[in-house]
Amino acid sequence: MPSTSLIPGRSAIDPSGMPWRWAARSRCSSDKLSTGDTSMDMKRRDFLGSAGIGAAGMMALAATKAEAAAAQVGKGQPQPSTLGIAGKDYPKVGGNLANHNHSVLSRINRDNVGRLGGAWHVSLEGGDTTKNQQSSVVAVDGVLYVQTTQQNVFAVDGKTGAVLWKTKVGKRTTNMRGVAVAGDKVFTTSGDNFVYALDRKTGKTLWKTPLLTPEEEGANLVAARPGDDLFKGLPNATLAGAIVHWDGLIYVGMEGSTNGVRGRAYALDAATGKVVWTFWTVPGPGEFGHESWEEGDAWKTGGAVPWIHPSIDPELGLVYWTLGNPYSRTDGSARPGDNLFANCIIALDAKTGKRRWHFQSVHHDIWDYDNVMAPPLVDIEVGGKLRKAVIYGSKVGHYFVLDRVTGEPIHAVEERPVPQEPRQKTAPTQPFPKDGGVLVHQAPDYATSTRPVPFYQAGGIFTPFWDRPTSIFPGAAGGMDWAYPSFNPDTGWITVGYAMISSSYTNVRGGGVNTSRPYGEAFSGGIVTFDPRTNQVVWRKESEWALAHGNNIVTTAGGLMMQGHPDGLLHIMDARDGRTLWTFQTGAGVHTSPITYEVDGEQYVAVLAGGQYYPYADSPKGDHLWAFKLGGSVPPAKAPKLPSKRRDILVASVDGTTVQNRIILGRQWDAKTNAPAGKENFTAENAMAPQVLRVPAGTTVTFLNPADSTSAHGAVAFFDPVFDTGILMPGQSSSHRLDSSGEYFFNDPLYPQNTGKIIVT
Repeated sequence: MPSTSLIPGRSAIDPSGMPWRWAARSRCSSDKLSTGDTSMDMKRRDFLGSAGIGAAGMMALAATKAEAAAAQVGKGQPQPSTLGIAGKDYPKVGGNLANHNHSVLSRINRDNVGRLGGAWHVSLEGGDTTKNQQSSVVAVDGVLYVQTTQQNVFAVDGKTGAVLWKTKVGKRTTNMRGVAVAGDKVFTTSGDNFVYALDRKTGKTLWKTPLLTPEEEGANLVAARPGDDLFKGLPNATLAGAIVHWDGLIYVGMEGSTNGVRGRAYALDAATGKVVWTFWTVPGPGEFGHESWEEGDAWKTGGAVPWIHPSIDPELGLVYWTLGNPYSRTDGSARPGDNLFANCIIALDAKTGKRRWHFQSVHHDIWDYDNVMAPPLVDIEVGGKLRKAVIYGSKVGHYFVLDRVTGEPIHAVEERPVPQEPRQKTAPTQPFPKDGGVLVHQAPDYATSTRPVPFYQAGGIFTPFWDRPTSIFPGAAGGMDWAYPSFNPDTGWITVGYAMISSSYTNVRGGGVNTSRPYGEAFSGGIVTFDPRTNQVVWRKESEWALAHGNNIVTTAGGLMMQGHPDGLLHIMDARDGRTLWTFQTGAGVHTSPITYEVDGEQYVAVLAGGQYYPYADSPKGDHLWAFKLGGSVPPAKAPKLPSKRRDILVASVDGTTVQNRIILGRQWDAKTNAPAGKENFTAENAMAPQVLRVPAGTTVTFLNPADSTSAHGAVAFFDPVFDTGILMPGQSSSHRLDSSGEYFFNDPLYPQNTGKIIVT
């Protein structure tokens, strides 16, 4: 039996308590096939079919009771008034400057939430279902302000739903995550990379400032697109994250780490739009941290972008930004070193942009573990002392509790040795919370949806890779990703959504990097509550849905907790244990923050429902702005088609009769000629021709490895062991009769990213 690689210095039990037996099993099966062994023994059948990720497996997860059954309800700590509160108004994305995502309103509470109903509904874009929506709503003086991906900013009467004004701010669509409102202005970004100040009463443009320009780079960059009103600068970067306003300045972030853009964070004068300071998140020559890019010019395209909004402590005068992964995100061979300030939380002087401190959660990241989030600032009592803390962590499943004055850990963090891949220039150690601080499983588990797709090399966090397809858990869209957590000052707890998703990597895709989530893998997730005072999980509620992609949580003084789901349901739960008290169908996936506000003494709840591409490519999209109140009578929307709970193959299916019920292995499908491409392909995910075949029950399907192939291939169904061709040498074929209706994913045991699907009707 092949040896099992464990992280040095760690026991053979992962933090969730699951044995690390998966490593040996996965490698054993894959290594066995790579030698050409075609035996069909029961162990291999068990590997492919046991603990299947079907309806029964998902229901078992969904039925798991919250770990809160016997949990003691916490008692909170008063928070500084300087951080602000969300009450009658919900004045910014995140609720207040500390990103507590909490409201002090309590008219709607555990006792009466069952009477909640629709107050009004408006389709902001006329019913358009072609775009996802990520903008969270802001409410000030009874008016809601919200953006759409279509580049419109709206002001909507919070009591009636009447649109007061609508302003178009760009032509290049991009994700919009929220405006800032201050005084007589509404601040927004656009996909064309302008920052706008709009008149709060009319929506008229007061000023606009271009950012991400060639002049900032000091480089001769061509225009991204022509036209006087369009952005003429970096073609692979966009402004991103909600805007934050404080004390006459607005704070703006950007995205583009995956495209080789050097990150930067901005502060602009709210009155004029003038750039007050720019902080380059990858330090240049002579700047602190530049030595962490040990050689070459990789720092010039180093990424580390701040793509989610920051937090601000007015008393300390600090702004806290979390920064993205380095570039190239999964190839570390050309950028040795820790690569600051990628994968860091960084505290900057809010007025000057000067660095005060930083903490790096992943050194020399090669997994897209950027841990970008909206970090809550909380005052907590630890060891009998009141501490000013900031909570940081995301995709890897860790939460670090740091002193927000100094950046030092409040709960101990240790550097642990991790597996190495010299070609990747991997860091020898990575930071781990020493006691607690782990919120999600950090390794695959054959009994749950985290079961890896067969024939990939599989591993937990910080598993390195090179030329062999490697499935890593949690993946780049896993852990808590970019779900906004809620800090409930009444309990002292932090609650956040999480996702159970892997990613697969290899560095040999046409000379580039192959980064994806394997076709056919299952998704799930849940909600977890964490006590930052003890560094321990309080309770957990598992879900059939991944809940880490804009499925933001807001708590209230009414003892409630609100969160939207990918199936379009808005959930209101008991904040003590996550028990669902009320749901409402919004008509599209909810991947934005619900909010609550008050108009004329009436408390409302509002949310924008519009879908989100990750991880559900078939997420139901829309433009639904909803408000709810006690006694509301507007009925729910029609339930949309549910997104697939596995990463589905969404290309059009090919009727089996048109291809003699045959699938050609190692070839891509040419949709123009309706025939397999001539060239053999070992790395493409769609190297099955056709990739999706549709046949009636009782059909015999033939799998062929063409005679001109240079390698063996095969096709094995997972996680339903319906067929297994064994290893087919060039010119060999294998036929299998499919009698039961269903959808069957299969992949090549030698080149596991080559994946297809057969639909049996």
